[in-house]
Amino acid sequence: MTTTADSLDALRAYGRERGYDLSWLERPATWGTQLRPGKTGLVLDEVERGPHGFAPEESTNLTGRIRGAIARPGVPRVGAYPVRTKADIWLRNAAELYEEAQARQWSSATDIPWEKIGPLPDDIEAAECQFATFLTEVEFVAGDVPGKWIASVTPDYFEPRMFLISQVMDEARHLDVFRKRALVNGGGLMQRTAAVAAVTGGAIDSARDFTEMSARLHMSGEGAVLTLFRIGELMAYNEAEKQIYRLAASDESRHVAFGVMHLQYLAQAAPERREEIQAYLDEAERNLVTGASGQNPASSGFAASEALAVLLGGGVDKFDEGMKLLLAARQRQVKEYVQRVKVAGFGERFENGRASPLLKKYLEIE
Repeated sequence: MTTTADSLDALRAYGRERGYDLSWLERPATWGTQLRPGKTGLVLDEVERGPHGFAPEESTNLTGRIRGAIARPGVPRVGAYPVRTKADIWLRNAAELYEEAQARQWSSATDIPWEKIGPLPDDIEAAECQFATFLTEVEFVAGDVPGKWIASVTPDYFEPRMFLISQVMDEARHLDVFRKRALVNGGGLMQRTAAVAAVTGGAIDSARDFTEMSARLHMSGEGAVLTLFRIGELMAYNEAEKQIYRLAASDESRHVAFGVMHLQYLAQAAPERREEIQAYLDEAERNLVTGASGQNPASSGFAASEALAVLLGGGVDKFDEGMKLLLAARQRQVKEYVQRVKVAGFGERFENGRASPLLKKYLEIE
């Protein structure tokens, strides 16, 4: 039976006569508005219309009340929510990225053809295990850092908050799939990369602002790893490894897109912060090229980079050839980073000399 305005009034009167508080029966502004699933189902973009779909520029909501719910007086504060300014967290397609994350969840237990991994030469297996050890550690950091910001975001900006929750799930799956790869074929977890230890102790985790964290993590660190996942076919020795890289790249591309679109929104909504963001990009470029952040396994001088050279070259005896291919991978990392920065709206740094001159070692910037 459809509840009408008259029937709700009658229910409220019934409750008042008997001493019940039925104030929650007050009709919200959306009462009577029905939604229909679109081609991709009932996604958030279809639901977030009308007054409850509007995210305020600033939020005073400290009670945990989800956006659109009717406020109730006398509710205690349940969170400080330091992130309660829209420009600090927002992006225009957070809901879309979240829906994509839901639709593309996969299982490392059942969606990887582990039976396709056969015996490998000792040097190749050792390199696989060393690289997998690095990724196991770095993906732990990639989930831990955004996870610490989830509870800092006001419920009025739940879309990016929900996306961050999906990212933590993605990174947990990456951690377990690379750990499994290190252990499944008789190898094992190898040496911890010193640079990753530095990241775990500080670096990305020291960000005092969400945008600073996102620039370090999404724009730089995960962008560098995404490039390597995309060339996974070149360093995979069986169908299981190829599938791991394909699926991980699909996840990682969402995380990178989140960072790009957040910077784009912030630059447009708060142009006075452009110089601040430029400073974050200065740091990101130094880390990308030098490997100082510990996130880029293609940086020279690390166990993970040597393992990559072995995998790309086809063995320790082809290490020099592998280093040439690793250099090509680093050039691709820089090229893709430049494209991300341009999409985010900061392409002028490549024209006015602001960009790090270290980038030119790997790519001639036009």
